[in-house]
Amino acid sequence: MSVIVNTTTISNFACIEQLNVLQQLYNNINISVEVYGEIQQGLEEGYQFYAPLEKQIYPIEENGWIKLTNMIDEQEFRFLRELPKRLHIGEASSLAIAHHRDWLFLTDDMAARKEAIKHGIRLSGTLGCLVLATERKICTLGEANYWLNKMIEQDYKSPINDLTSLIHS
Repeated sequence: MSVIVNTTTISNFACIEQLNVLQQLYNNINISVEVYGEIQQGLEEGYQFYAPLEKQIYPIEENGWIKLTNMIDEQEFRFLRELPKRLHIGEASSLAIAHHRDWLFLTDDMAARKEAIKHGIRLSGTLGCLVLATERKICTLGEANYWLNKMIEQDYKSPINDLTSLIHS
């Protein structure tokens, strides 16, 4: 399954130095060129937790597991143009790619999530990744809750601070 991630979800894992969780869950993830631009802007603004991403992005790094991708199809560009202007370009480009390639879209942005649901795009986000990581035994529930609370300390606006109710035993 191909996965495209926007800045919100990748930021949550990057800021607590747990990008490896996304790699273990999905092997490879994709980011749009526009999301890459947002990451570069974040670095310029002093968000140093983005710095390790550079060494993990293909084609910048030959063995990178985060794949840089472009909108390439005219349908993707048309879909992008029809999306609400309130969406950031990273979210909008990720939505367009996910929609036309039938990829899973990872985002925590509420407006982007609403658009994904409206258009039938498969969707998850930080909480879903943490739950999946516990279900696949990548981490314990305790570790996932610890990471979630570290993300919240770094300004993640999570609707919950404990994953217990989301875990399927």
